[in-house]
Amino acid sequence: MTTSPDTVIEVEGLTKRYRSTLALDSVTLSIERDRIYGLLGRNGAGKTTLMSILTAQNFATSGRVSVFGEHPYENARVLQRLCFVRESQKYPDDAKPTHAFRTARLFFPQWDQELAERLVDEFQIPLGTRIKKLSRGQLSAVGVVIGLASRAEVTFFDEPYLGLDAVARQIFYDRLLEDYTEHPRTVILSSHLIDEVANLIEKVVVIDRGRIVMDDDTDAVRDRAATIVGDTAAVEAFVAGRDVVHRESLGRVSSVTVIGALTDADRRALAVAGLEVGPVSLQQLIVRTTQHATGEPASTQEGALR
Repeated sequence: MTTSPDTVIEVEGLTKRYRSTLALDSVTLSIERDRIYGLLGRNGAGKTTLMSILTAQNFATSGRVSVFGEHPYENARVLQRLCFVRESQKYPDDAKPTHAFRTARLFFPQWDQELAERLVDEFQIPLGTRIKKLSRGQLSAVGVVIGLASRAEVTFFDEPYLGLDAVARQIFYDRLLEDYTEHPRTVILSSHLIDEVANLIEKVVVIDRGRIVMDDDTDAVRDRAATIVGDTAAVEAFVAGRDVVHRESLGRVSSVTVIGALTDADRRALAVAGLEVGPVSLQQLIVRTTQHATGEPASTQEGALR
């Protein structure tokens, strides 16, 4: 694998087995400096396992991992440059949010105390309450504060919004984008609320059943598919020979989603045929792409990705 100077994480042939379960299947991936990645996929796809190995909280069965050019395991030089915010984070029984923030301040060299205090106020975190007594949303907010205020060079957010209401989730998205703009770093945002994070992420990495099935710039991914709508016969004539990932019909009208960018000639042909072109949301594209690969109904995957 050729390493770019902008590469901060490099993974090659990464495999992880839990007895008979293959959690990661020969994953090869490069993560670049100062970009926001969406690590997307259904529950149980392998997202958390991948991030755990990259942050030295789990071990690979085989394959190679390099973070800042070094192996991360028991490597303080690497680990103090990483922050991993996970939904299942454990704290001592008597710990309070203020203890968690003080510890983080000692560990992360770029910690911003002013930002942390602002976020505590916005998320209305009760600093004097023991963490084990916090609501799920308040616990998630503690992790979000640490992830943002750490200003770590690479920050992993593993489903950071679980338990947050819609207002709190929007605060997280807004503050993440604001702080990233002023202090660029690499952010890997794991999520199955794909449409909510679609406007944040610059790179899309989709993992399904332990394999990387999509790895591209977000804009390029959006241009990969289109939905053709109109008279069934005309639609079928246009999509003949194309990679169809979804079909719906009602009477004589069909809606067919195809993979592949439309050319100017395609658009002229569509206009002549009286057919409409509809956009495909990032979530729809990912659901339909993985559905197409596995043969599962779209409704099953959409439920897993919500």
